[in-house]
Amino acid sequence: LEEAAFQLQQIFRIDISIALNILGIESMRAGRCRVAFTCFKLAADRGYSKAQFNVGLCYEHGRGTEKDLEKAGFYYCQAASSHHPMAQYRYARHLLQHGPGSLWDRHRKAVALLEQAAGAGITEAQAYLGVFYMRGLQPQEKRGLKYLLQAANSGDAQSRYHVGVCYEQGLGVQQDVAEARRHYQQSAAAGNRQALERLQA
Repeated sequence: LEEAAFQLQQIFRIDISIALNILGIESMRAGRCRVAFTCFKLAADRGYSKAQFNVGLCYEHGRGTEKDLEKAGFYYCQAASSHHPMAQYRYARHLLQHGPGSLWDRHRKAVALLEQAAGAGITEAQAYLGVFYMRGLQPQEKRGLKYLLQAANSGDAQSRYHVGVCYEQGLGVQQDVAEARRHYQQSAAAGNRQALERLQA
């Protein structure tokens, strides 16, 4: 009986968190940012990762509350620890730009989070890793190209442009101007100005 009561409490707690998060989303859409933030915060404090992510966004952008990057990082970290892929991406970026501790530790943890988010299909993480590996202190061009291709195949025009650069310059792949042109054309068709300029050049 005690176990059944515990299970009911857990379901009730989760259902309230989901309802609060949905109410927060609807309030945000209606322009009631303070109400939205309050709803997100109540659900986040109950351990609901989607709400924790939303609280992080509110703090990062100053919507419904004061802008506070440290608190944004805290809530992104909470959601990331529950395997929320977009929170993993946001927290990784926070670590690289604002995080505490040594640069090496932040760098290592951020890359691990970005890898997880990219593996979960987060296009932004794939694109970020692609450029990161291409431009790092010790470039890993093949690895960078792999992530750029993933992001490009998810529709990211900027990553498609970078894939074209890789083919044009032979970065992580054998140089192939015709293949570079094909990627530039696809990127330009999606509205990327750099790709259009490269084609004209």
